Amino acid sequence: MSTNEPVTDSGGGLVRLRLDIAYDGTEFTGWAAQEGHRTVAGVLEDALTTVFREPVRVFGAGRTDTGVHATGQVAHLDVPADALAHAYPRHARPGEPEFLPLVRRLARFLPQDVRVRGIKRAAAGFDARFSALRRHYEYRLSLAPYGVEPQSARYVTPWPKPLDVDAMNSASRHLVGLHDFAAFCRHRPGATTIRDLQRLDWVRDGDAVTVYVTADAFCWSMVRSLVGALLAVGEGRREPSWCATLLTAHSRSSDFAAAPARGLTLTGVDYPPDDELAARIMITRDLRTLDKP
Repeated sequence: MSTNEPVTDSGGGLVRLRLDIAYDGTEFTGWAAQEGHRTVAGVLEDALTTVFREPVRVFGAGRTDTGVHATGQVAHLDVPADALAHAYPRHARPGEPEFLPLVRRLARFLPQDVRVRGIKRAAAGFDARFSALRRHYEYRLSLAPYGVEPQSARYVTPWPKPLDVDAMNSASRHLVGLHDFAAFCRHRPGATTIRDLQRLDWVRDGDAVTVYVTADAFCWSMVRSLVGALLAVGEGRREPSWCATLLTAHSRSSDFAAAPARGLTLTGVDYPPDDELAARIMITRDLRTLDKP
């Protein structure tokens, strides 16, 4: 897997661009470029390299796993200023965004399951990953006896058992806040599992169940693991208070399975005002610890 480390200096004639991206993750092996695998970043880099006639790398705000979707992914890339002239044959029409012609051109090079929805010049200090304040995800399930409507089948997980949404919301309240989420994360050497989980809410509308999840950042498989643990509560196999005990674990728990990837979508990424972007990078890069009593 690519380290996906960001470029931190856009000097030397480079222009940093921000990309807003959506994709259907069903047929991708996740976001990060991997040799021999079809990934979102790999497909984007191939298309952008063709358009700019220069090798480029794309750095995303969130490294979504295999099968996970996005409607609000954000990425950046650095491109030589003179390569912009190769990107599209004319300037934008009066009144339209500067890079709209490039968006249109990329639509011809990209496969149907990934779209660049918008492009603009990034503010000074912007880094798609390290400048981010928080990421927003939604996980969708269907409790309908027939499963999922065909038009939504790639984005919603069918769940064959009844769920107690009130119990899941009660359990979720134990998890919100700044905690070590080691029980919910696949191990990565040298990576912290301390995260600030800011929202974890379950909503039922008929047979549709959606959980809204927001944190400053997520570690590997964290969202699907949170959902999997809470589904055990919703089915009545665990008490809501059980989730609090998981926060004392020092490694990935084997007491529950991660929820299937198909129901998960990255829906948005928040950033601070432009004059606070560089400072946010310093905070994000600082290795976080928890105060011990």
